Amino acid sequence: MNSVKGLHHITAVAADPQRNLDFYAGVLGLRLVKKTVNQDDPFTYHLYYGDALGRPGTAMTFFPFPGVPAGQPGRGQPLETRFAVAAESLPEWEARLTQAGIQRRTGSVAEGAPSLHFTDPDGLPLALVGQGTAEGAPGAPASATWQAPGLAAGMAIQRFAGMTLSSHRPDSTARVLTELLGYTEGAADTDGRWFHAPENGTGDRLHLLHDAAAGQPGYGTVHHIAFRVSDRSALLEMLERVQATRLPSSGEVDRFYFKSVYFREPGGMLFEIATDDPGFSVDEPAETLGEALKLTDAHEPMRAAIEAQLPALRLKRH
Repeated sequence: MNSVKGLHHITAVAADPQRNLDFYAGVLGLRLVKKTVNQDDPFTYHLYYGDALGRPGTAMTFFPFPGVPAGQPGRGQPLETRFAVAAESLPEWEARLTQAGIQRRTGSVAEGAPSLHFTDPDGLPLALVGQGTAEGAPGAPASATWQAPGLAAGMAIQRFAGMTLSSHRPDSTARVLTELLGYTEGAADTDGRWFHAPENGTGDRLHLLHDAAAGQPGYGTVHHIAFRVSDRSALLEMLERVQATRLPSSGEVDRFYFKSVYFREPGGMLFEIATDDPGFSVDEPAETLGEALKLTDAHEPMRAAIEAQLPALRLKRH
């Protein structure tokens, strides 16, 4: 029986695409690996960031919706996205964030690991967690390392370290994580319950909080989180299991860079299961990922109208 292999990607809502690009590619040093459009709203961007290849387990994605109201992270939502960095790089990261005018905030310690907690320009909660060394993420190919201009050697974000979740029905959410998705529950702490990715997964840990204020969707909040499976066969097996739970689900959806299934878990959060293949180099070379606006075959006939609507983006060098 298949289970997921940890996090695939995390998708959040942003207010301004250029500000989003400046922060995630400029300040955090992630690579813009895909510049495309929201397949359900093709006159808005869908921006993907990650390591050099945007591998599953590193991909942070955004729907920038200019004019959308501010959200409030809270109950019924995934909350804080956590990135793994070399533990010895945290002092340099603190200095870099301070120089960029990013204010630190209070956050729970990630199972005893050193961490920095802050928000992006839209108020999305983020953390850098010291895991491993500057040599890179365990098992990651050397070709996946992305060294952003202006980022000191050894500081690169390696992958997701996990995230915090807040549920209207935490016991039901816990059963989804363990019985459906294959996570293992670890020791609880004063803030909540910990869940570890299945064996041979991406090493991420989910922290299901005991309590949080009420949430409100909008910019600065997570739209959904996606869990990885290897291929379409594994996805269809997971789809059968989702349907057997009678949770509301989408059926199979083709997102071009991966195939996926969406479902709403009982605590209010939107979860997705997505395939590792085919990946972001399916429609452009790895060397030039993220440089051109890429459209699916369905949207290509609309290119002129889409490009006229979308604001131009400029990748700044920091």
